Amino acid sequence: MGILNFEGVSQSYGQGTDATHVLRDINLSVAEGEFLVILGFSGTGKTTLINLMAGLDRPTQGRVTYRGAPITGPGPERGVIFQNYSLMPWLTVTGNVRLAVDTVFPRMPAREKAEKVAHYVRMVGLSHAASRRPAELSGGMRQRVNVARALAMSPEMLLLDEPLSALDALTRANLADEIERIWEADKKTCVLITNDVDEAIILADRIVALNPDGTLGAEFRVSIPRPRERTAMNTDAGFKKLRADVTKYLMDVGIEARVEGTRKLPDVTPIHGVPAAVAKAQEGLIDSRFLDFSQLHKVYPTPKGPLTVVEDFDLKIDKGEFVSLIGHSGCGKSTVLTMAAGLNGISKGAIKLDGRHVEGADPERAVVFQSPNLFPWLTARENVAIGVDKVYPAASRAERQDVVEYYLERVGLADAMHKSAADLSNGMKQRVGIARAFALSPKLLLLDEPFGMLDSLTRWELQEVLMEVWSRTKVTAICVTHDVDEAILLADRVVMMTNGPQATIGKITKVDLPRPRTRKALLEHPDYYAYRQEVLDFLEEYEHGAKPRPVSPAPKPMAAE
Repeated sequence: MGILNFEGVSQSYGQGTDATHVLRDINLSVAEGEFLVILGFSGTGKTTLINLMAGLDRPTQGRVTYRGAPITGPGPERGVIFQNYSLMPWLTVTGNVRLAVDTVFPRMPAREKAEKVAHYVRMVGLSHAASRRPAELSGGMRQRVNVARALAMSPEMLLLDEPLSALDALTRANLADEIERIWEADKKTCVLITNDVDEAIILADRIVALNPDGTLGAEFRVSIPRPRERTAMNTDAGFKKLRADVTKYLMDVGIEARVEGTRKLPDVTPIHGVPAAVAKAQEGLIDSRFLDFSQLHKVYPTPKGPLTVVEDFDLKIDKGEFVSLIGHSGCGKSTVLTMAAGLNGISKGAIKLDGRHVEGADPERAVVFQSPNLFPWLTARENVAIGVDKVYPAASRAERQDVVEYYLERVGLADAMHKSAADLSNGMKQRVGIARAFALSPKLLLLDEPFGMLDSLTRWELQEVLMEVWSRTKVTAICVTHDVDEAILLADRVVMMTNGPQATIGKITKVDLPRPRTRKALLEHPDYYAYRQEVLDFLEEYEHGAKPRPVSPAPKPMAAE
């Protein structure tokens, strides 16, 4: 028996036919000193599982025990770190940590309390910010306070409920490394809930999958020696095999083929002149340099003078090409995209699409944002129809309806197109956003971190949907992302940007991998990890705010491309 045990645990809410079954017959043992990771899709009951461990919930059936005794409520021996920070906004970093210490150790001498608080604030690297309040801290720093607060309570066991999911990729990786160092130092028992496969492998002794039906799935032992340095893992054969095995399992149990293909796309012409039957549509468009960024600059006025955010961004994209734009936060990726969309003015230089200057927003350039911005009182079909009705003025009502329903079917919403947007999950809402963009039959598709607000496993599913729909249209596309695997999976070329301000293109990698692509197939391709290494090396070079090295100008070509 382990330090914490689930014995035939099931959890449901409601009664009778209205009951919602979240967990089913869970039998699980956590060994003392183990780092266990529970991995699964959103909605599989991961948070319910950790709430039962924390004593915040009681099982409907079975029992949960800690050191042989039933868990009947929260206890200081089990420290919990949630996804949300829950800090007292009027207290400093020190004050927030001290509050926890005062609660658990009311009789401890004041000097010992102060030393204990200072120790854990120092451990998470926040000594320099000890007197700041939460409003003065970044998201990553606030979560560090949360970690310090839990550790200062000296729990025997740490329960971490997706503590890193709200953070950007770089902060997430750095804080995960800190959690591992803390675990190594104290050898506390840890249970981490996550939806990130790489994070699971880096941290875990053992990974247990949670299936969509609330049952426990496959178990994966992680025998890779510690410390597991992220960049080094990219060339580690054991890491690659385990990553492929876990990914395949999760995709097989969680991603069903919901994209159907019964509906035909009508041959109608949108207002900007590109027929919806996209194969015919592309005949009149120029092929080379279809999208041309020429010495693009973006300068914002500030009280201290002009601030150049993007400088000398120069990129030529051919018709039908898919480009990923990647870089650290603040490097100007989204600024470039919004200028291409005509939503943000150009300070210097030019953008040409199909030989004409980009000036203002136009339905020929469709944008999918991180949040799909649907009208909540309209159905999925009605949200897509708004754009289609304006773009296809010469089509009949039935033909416009066919366009709408064709793309909703393509993104797997054939059975949900009449649901209101307010009743859709975040993943379903983003499917509507993707359908809406493709239904405009745009000349250019612009995606601004379209899956950034979704858990990583839902992202996989929607990446597959995006690739499937794109393969039918071959629309020229740019996707801004911070996810290395997403960038390679989607793109013909990965364009890497240096840090801002004065951000520019630092490197371009051509991705010569076969299409159509699937995540499972790419993980087995011999060149995939070489491309991944190129991008990781670049991002690591600029991780600590590095500026681009001076580059001698390239020789001018003898003739135009």
